[in-house]
Amino acid sequence: MFSGSIVAIATPFKNGKVDEATLRNLVEFQIKNGTNGIVPCGTTGESPTLSTEEHEHVIDICIQAAKRRVPIIAGTGSNSTAEAVALTKHAAKAGANGVLQVSPYYNKPTQEGLYRHFKAVSEAASIPVILYNIAGRTAVNIEPATIARLAQDCKNIVGVKEASGSIDQMQTIKRLCPKDFVLLSGDDALLLPVLSIGGAGVISVAANIVPDDIIALISAFNAGEIQEAQRIHYRLLPLIRALFLETNPIPVKVAMGMLGLCSPELRLPLCEMSANNEEQLKKALVEYGLLKK
Repeated sequence: MFSGSIVAIATPFKNGKVDEATLRNLVEFQIKNGTNGIVPCGTTGESPTLSTEEHEHVIDICIQAAKRRVPIIAGTGSNSTAEAVALTKHAAKAGANGVLQVSPYYNKPTQEGLYRHFKAVSEAASIPVILYNIAGRTAVNIEPATIARLAQDCKNIVGVKEASGSIDQMQTIKRLCPKDFVLLSGDDALLLPVLSIGGAGVISVAANIVPDDIIALISAFNAGEIQEAQRIHYRLLPLIRALFLETNPIPVKVAMGMLGLCSPELRLPLCEMSANNEEQLKKALVEYGLLKK
């Protein structure tokens, strides 16, 4: 269930409010292009600026729009364990297939604190849990030993989205955790290397605009067509780099606006791209063939 190209879907806004109709269209766009799963309310979905009501509503919309055609893995993490538990219970009741749990940010828990936090969420959850390790945003790394301990003690903690950028750390996770524990790349640029060490796929930002190409890379690799996977990887790389010229999801939202997928509207403290970076992004879209000059 948790493999292949899983999109970290953007949350479209219109005049400061969640644009429900466009969100449903984005879900349909992903499904029509073969996406293997959808993550609402992740980093790319601007979850930190969604109210609790909006957070739950975005999850509900994605579940309803998907109509069980692809798994919905709801982002329900928080730096408050009680809030993470409450959001997780809502997602399960609404029909989500799993939840994505970011490590608590700002309060900088110890490894023991991380273990107890995720264990508490796991015990409250009636659906699978995927950890989300992104120390660059949370200030705390979930160490491989802690991930292995959670995988051993909590049977519904089934995988991790690894956005540490460290292939060495990911290899250690693969070595320490059960064979069926799912490793997902949290970085589009590292998808091919992660597949090569036994990863199952990616939770992708780039899939918001090129879902078919992310899927094609994974399909080629799984078919043993390594040179083809490499070709797609290197074609994607300049586009991926452009999508991270500024803090995610600023560039991908701007790109989606250029491509007519949704408004580029963001919520503060995120703001529009600098003119220079926007021009570089536009150039990358043109060179990739997504936009005309």
